[in-house]
Amino acid sequence: MPKEKLDHAFQRVLQNGDKAFVPYIMAGDGGLEQLNEQISFLEKCGATAVEVGIPFSDPVADGPTIQKAGIRALEGEVTLAKVFETLQAFKLDRAIPVVVMSYINPIYAMGIEQFAINCEQAGIDGLIIPDIPLEEEGIITEQLAEYKIALIRLAALTSTDDRIEELIKRTEGFLYAVTVTGTTGERANFKKNLAAHLKVLQKKSSVPVLAGFGVSTPEQVKELAAHCDGVVVGSRIVDLLHVGKYEAIQELIAAAKK
Repeated sequence: MPKEKLDHAFQRVLQNGDKAFVPYIMAGDGGLEQLNEQISFLEKCGATAVEVGIPFSDPVADGPTIQKAGIRALEGEVTLAKVFETLQAFKLDRAIPVVVMSYINPIYAMGIEQFAINCEQAGIDGLIIPDIPLEEEGIITEQLAEYKIALIRLAALTSTDDRIEELIKRTEGFLYAVTVTGTTGERANFKKNLAAHLKVLQKKSSVPVLAGFGVSTPEQVKELAAHCDGVVVGSRIVDLLHVGKYEAIQELIAAAKK
């Protein structure tokens, strides 16, 4: 079961005393033929799960690095359907859970029921939709539940206490704790009260809490993971893959180990 695979992956890491590390990659950046190879590399490096981004023309939550990666993928004629085909072709080659990050437009264009079916067939374990609010997610939750696909919610720094309580209640797989007020991208430092915020989320949540947005160095991985269950790293991973600096990726992932 996809949800169980994701849950077990986090349990194994956390029970070992390590912190979870979820790298984000843009599907098709450099060619879809590299997607399986990239996932395999990240799995061998010790990633807990891999977040696969779907290129989209109006990525409102993404900063310059991921925007450029999305443009490169779109110029290579990468589509949601092609990403599913690629992931399905190689699903038996990977043990690591895969989480898809997509804006709602490509999902809606494909058809929500068909999207959920494709997720199941491609071996997708979870889904992140950054531009669908709690009030609107009912258009997809039933279909995802039918195929055991975890819907991962994002908690913003600006979310009210009531909102956070509802996000924690509904989220599956893990709670994505956004660490900045803005888009994705590298940051030199974080707000002083972030550690306390992460600890509160972790105390309240029954699923792992992962900090993401702006995490770009091994030091930041250790700094943030000390206050929650792990991190999501996107822009830095995308950048390093693009220029072929694989050792730096290994160092980032290793920083989450005890």
